[in-house]
Amino acid sequence: MPSRPDAKLNRAALAGAMRQAALAAPLALTGCDWAVLDPKGFVGLSDVTILIDSVAIMLAIVVPTIVATLAFAWWFRASNTRASYLPGFVYSGRIEMIVWGIPLLVIMLLGGVAWIGSHELDPAEPLPSSTAPLNIQAVSLDWKWLFIYPDQHVAAVNQLVIPVGTPVQFSLSSGSVMTAFFVPQLGSMIYTMNGMVTRLNLRADADGTYYGEASHFSGDGFSDMHFDVHAVPPDQFAAWVKSTQSSGSALDASSYAKLARQGILPAPMTFGSVEASLFQQIATQKIPPGPGPEEGRPNPSVSPRTGK
Repeated sequence: MPSRPDAKLNRAALAGAMRQAALAAPLALTGCDWAVLDPKGFVGLSDVTILIDSVAIMLAIVVPTIVATLAFAWWFRASNTRASYLPGFVYSGRIEMIVWGIPLLVIMLLGGVAWIGSHELDPAEPLPSSTAPLNIQAVSLDWKWLFIYPDQHVAAVNQLVIPVGTPVQFSLSSGSVMTAFFVPQLGSMIYTMNGMVTRLNLRADADGTYYGEASHFSGDGFSDMHFDVHAVPPDQFAAWVKSTQSSGSALDASSYAKLARQGILPAPMTFGSVEASLFQQIATQKIPPGPGPEEGRPNPSVSPRTGK
């Protein structure tokens, strides 16, 4: 049993540790990337608007509840002789109206925001624009991303180059297990699944390099399954396409089979030509899907970094 001075020291040490944790928390948050709250495209901006509106609506019930809790605790404190105690109180229509009415209004408003937003931001719906969209076929692999430009007849791995201000129509599939495609600053996340194609429409309204990732766990190499999105002016995009066409190797069923092997690429790569029906063969499983994450830990048969 500690003596009284020891107990005081323990309490002081605990209080000091709590103060240090409270001071360190904001510093830790400074290292966070608030990409979702820094949108660079039409869809991302709309998503943030829905998020902020939803939080504001919920605060309409959260803030009054917190204030009322503190007010009741202060007013009905033991030392307040002016407080009226009603031990026989059973029912009040006014109170029932408040405690039921406000939450119902919040639910109705949140439901309206979600309903309208989900229809306006349907991932499969083309974005309004006077510019012709850019078609990109995306395939998730273990553990890398393949982006095929069918109209430009080029492809890139772990690198996505798009022109600023041009809507991008994605057709997404998986060459292995299910995962999810997500560029936080551009907008909606959508899943990629083997044997089917999902649709997504995005647009970058400012040039820059944005972080893209697989946001669904898919095996040992999942943590390195990310890519950079380079949003560039249209003339730079055209120059990139021309350079890729003249320097990259060919992507066909044979080279795709090598690419699809489990492993992590040390750097992005490009292909100067692409077999026209390759994405269709992947999506319809004419090209057999990958095996997915292997079992057998602690001695897995495939290393995510070497593919051996």
